[in-house]
Parts: sequence; C-alpha cells; structure tokens
Amino acid sequence: MRAVVQRVLSASVSVDGEVLGSIEGPGLVVLLGVTHDDGDREVAWMARKIWDLRIMRDEKSAAELDAPVLVVSQFTLYGDVRKGRRPTWNAAAPGSVSEPLYEAVCEELERLGAKVSRGSFGANMQVALVNDGPVTLILETS
Repeated sequence: MRAVVQRVLSASVSVDGEVLGSIEGPGLVVLLGVTHDDGDREVAWMARKIWDLRIMRDEKSAAELDAPVLVVSQFTLYGDVRKGRRPTWNAAAPGSVSEPLYEAVCEELERLGAKVSRGSFGANMQVALVNDGPVTLILETS
C-alpha cells in the first residue's frame, strides 16, 4: 500500500462539478494506492501512520490537532514507467480488491478519531488543494 500525504490548508474533491468531500483549515490530503498483496495488516499500519505522523505545524500530528483528512483513491501510485513511455498498471490491485481496502483505511482512520472526507472510488475526480508548507510525504507499507 502506498500513500502520498500532503499537509493542506484546504482541499476538495469533486466529480462532474459536484463536490463530494472537502476540508477547511489545517488537515491532510491522502492519495491512496493499493497493490495485490495488501490486506488488514497494511490497512491498520497505514491508517495509524497517517493519523499519528507528526507533520502538522509545531511537529504535531493530525490526531493531536483533530485535523480532518481527505482520502482519495489513486491506483496510479502503482504506475511503472521504467520501460517505454506508457505507464503500466500491473502492480495496482483491481477495483474488486482495492475498493474494500480503500474503504477500510477510511473506516480505520474514523475509528482512530479522524473526520474523514472521501472521493468517489474509480471516478474521474478533480482534486483541489492549498498546500501548507508545502509538506508532502510518500508512505509505503513494505
């Protein structure tokens, strides 16, 4: 499982002009990708890491600040461009595998206390954000 985590001042995700989720004030945007062998262990690790990561101002975590989190599914995090000019997506899990794990990460974040906004799995989404810093990290479970 891979995630790009960005510290933001505000963010929103929309499909066809309709806003599906948004956050205002300091928070995190998470672009989340799932690979074939991910499971419950990766879900728990990723959610805990995102929530406790001390990347907010004054070295605080989202948990300490009760900061909101916007989570967007992003299979392209597993794109491979080592050969040729066209990415391959072989490492990305199919939707039947990745959608339940995406939802599980969101639910685990909520269980930990996060206010979570979501995109729409598999949709052509438009993500707008105002970076804070900018602070952007890549997390990987294995």
